[in-house]
Amino acid sequence: MGKARALLEIRSLARSHTRTAIRVLVRIMRSEDATPAARVSAANAILDRGWGKATQPLENSGDGALEFIHRIERVIVYFAKRGFENVARIIKR
Repeated sequence: MGKARALLEIRSLARSHTRTAIRVLVRIMRSEDATPAARVSAANAILDRGWGKATQPLENSGDGALEFIHRIERVIVYFAKRGFENVARIIKR
């Protein structure tokens, strides 16, 4: 069996247990007998699967990229507060 085929079979097998796994996570999340850490972990797993993982904060690498992103955000907010709908078009001028 090829590596790709084995991976597909494993993925298919894992997905066949999705409903059961979600039920277990919900049970743990709601259980007053579970530790707070287990309940939070289960809640996070449910949220990650339902809504996607939260984006990771951008780290400042020292090259000025983070400051540049913050500057762009401030410009967008500045124009948005003043009623400019198409900020991108204004910035390109």
